[in-house]
Amino acid sequence: MASIPSPTPRPGRLPFNFCEPAFFSGLMDDPLLLVQVRPLGRGLLFDCGQLHHLAKRVLRSIDAVFISHAHMDHFMGVDTLVRHVLVSPRTLDFYGPPGIAARFANKLGSYDWNLAEDFWCSFRVHEVHAHGLRTFMFRGPEGFACRFVAERAHSSTGLHVNRYLRVDADLCDHKIPVLIYRITELPGFALDEGRMAVAGLVPGPWIKELKQLFFAGDLQGRRLRIPRGVGDAGPDAEETDAAALYERIRARATPASIGYFTDLGLTPENRRRLKDLLGGVTLLIGECTYLAQDEARARAAHHLCSTDINVLLDELRPAWFLPMHLSKSYLGRSERLFRELEPPAGTTILRLPERLTPRPLIPADLPPAARGRW
Repeated sequence: MASIPSPTPRPGRLPFNFCEPAFFSGLMDDPLLLVQVRPLGRGLLFDCGQLHHLAKRVLRSIDAVFISHAHMDHFMGVDTLVRHVLVSPRTLDFYGPPGIAARFANKLGSYDWNLAEDFWCSFRVHEVHAHGLRTFMFRGPEGFACRFVAERAHSSTGLHVNRYLRVDADLCDHKIPVLIYRITELPGFALDEGRMAVAGLVPGPWIKELKQLFFAGDLQGRRLRIPRGVGDAGPDAEETDAAALYERIRARATPASIGYFTDLGLTPENRRRLKDLLGGVTLLIGECTYLAQDEARARAAHHLCSTDINVLLDELRPAWFLPMHLSKSYLGRSERLFRELEPPAGTTILRLPERLTPRPLIPADLPPAARGRW
């Protein structure tokens, strides 16, 4: 696993409060991003190629999977994931482009489920269309039969939301629909001492109560008793709206964010969608499949080359950029990629080793008994 550096004030770590991104792939391996939500002890998985090297406890901590598209190197790991979460009595959410539910059904339909148990897990699969979401259910106790559930318009609150972050998506073109994703941390509880002083407020137990209401999502309409400023001999003041109070004294900060894109061509429409969704993210993780000398190959395959990445970095202006999904044809020559990348001022390039997944076994690696020798 390549653990991506994270949060300040500790040096050498990205400024995330709640998220811990970890890229479980090398520069040339199948893309596999895990975003751990630290306060929940749960994770979100972005793409699902090779993941046999992930620990079982990691796979079981995943609450939602976000598929960019159903090419094999982004989707074949679903079998491994199902194998490890099968007997967990819960529902796992999958998000993907149009048609992902049928592909999911084909995968699960290739196995026999005649011994299905009532406690098996279920999968809720959401297809992200231009007009909204179509949701399908695959219940383990029913042998994972595909059932259409509902169709709804896109929500202004995001594609997937919990108390600490939201995930948004948009469709780009790879000669098939492909999804790009943005993970944005929601504002944490933070007070501005200067604003408190202006409001005549002094610290006290009311802050703990305000914090509890904040994380419970219960600020609106709640009442708090708060002390007046130092030197005021009057009684405690009663604040009738905790939400309005918090809005007056909260610290203002730009939430940290992660952008993820892979397998798309540098078309004007793709560039517009990338800029609209991923502009200004804290950490950008993106495909760079070809070097500059192979720009023609990139155009023919509807992928990106290092020249394209330089264009996008200038437009998106992330604080950090992690290139990934480099073609295996450059094995042993990946250093050239980093020489060709020319980030704008303020953008730092992060580096991965060429390979992180375990080396495949050969017969000589096995113990004698496994090779029929005693």
